[in-house]
Amino acid sequence: MIGFLVAGLIIGALARLFKSGKQDLSLLATLGLGLLGSLIGGTIAWLIGTGSIWELNVLGFVLAVVAAVLLIGVVEGATSGRRR
Repeated sequence: MIGFLVAGLIIGALARLFKSGKQDLSLLATLGLGLLGSLIGGTIAWLIGTGSIWELNVLGFVLAVVAAVLLIGVVEGATSGRRR
């Protein structure tokens, strides 16, 4: 469980690094988006047939970071109208 949280935080941080511009996300939001991205990436990797959703593999990790980047974009788009 702790490893899953650490992986989610790492994935969220990497996603924020790859996403251009400044994101107004808290540490908790980064963790949440990283965890959600890791679940999405792990599920896609599992559907492709590279292993279990709960084991760490390269394809699942890359897909998790991509999913987290996309989630950050969605969250930014959804919250940008509120700040204007």
